[in-house]
Amino acid sequence: MAMDAPEALLTALADPARRRLVALLAERPRPVGVLAQLAGARQPQTTKHLQTLERAGVVTSQRSGQRRVYALRPGPLRDLAAELTRLAEAAERPDGPRATFERYGAGLREERAAAEEPGWADGRTFAFHRSLAGSPALVWRHLTEPGLLARWWTPDDLRVSELAFEARPGGRIVQEYRDAEDAAGADPVAGRAEGTVEDARPGERLAYRLSPLLPGGGTAFTAHVEFTLGASGSGTETETELDVRYRISDSTVASADFVAGIEIGFGQCLDHLAADLAARTDANGTTDSTDSTDARSAS
Repeated sequence: MAMDAPEALLTALADPARRRLVALLAERPRPVGVLAQLAGARQPQTTKHLQTLERAGVVTSQRSGQRRVYALRPGPLRDLAAELTRLAEAAERPDGPRATFERYGAGLREERAAAEEPGWADGRTFAFHRSLAGSPALVWRHLTEPGLLARWWTPDDLRVSELAFEARPGGRIVQEYRDAEDAAGADPVAGRAEGTVEDARPGERLAYRLSPLLPGGGTAFTAHVEFTLGASGSGTETETELDVRYRISDSTVASADFVAGIEIGFGQCLDHLAADLAARTDANGTTDSTDSTDARSAS
């Protein structure tokens, strides 16, 4: 199967000897014999390299008497440079996935250095606040119904693969997630946690304990999570002020990688919740007909 132009060009330029010939031809057109001398290579070998570059479209040639003279075609190089620049700019966009990756990496280094003995992160707290479209009753459903939880309860680029949530004191919680693009389950599980509901007052307060599990099955730490809901707004434009308090206990040395991701990951989950509620609430503050449909259901 023939390669497309960018792939053929990249393949041609992968060889240092061919890149040297391109650099020489960027200065001026040159015959094969001169190119071989300047490149410090044999002429038959140089001819083969030039033929590869010509097939890739980056050089052209013409016969002049007994000589074959080659010249650079700048267009393909300019197009390739533009494509590479586009890729680099996409990766470097502010607040994009790569920026989050680097932020998490910085957190990893900091937390790993601090995790010297068991209990190192005990008492650490995180606070989150979101103003959400919809009434406390609607928000409560999104916090407690598995079908709706599965829509938002993962960080970016992940999907729920197993979920159980029993919204009653003593109720069981299981949360597992994988990469969003790992439809076949070929990659290792990205995270799994198990816990218990401690308090469930519909539309007012939800509290639970949740422990992320280490690869070997042990507990990384215990998260004590409390959601407090309060109504705001008036008339048909009711909103919910959601406050979340997240506290760590029972931290192990191996929990550093998990702790490093709490602020970013849980914040992303709440952003997904806010976006889902906003999309399901019309201009009058009422939910649409798809409110209880699980578009991201656990498998």
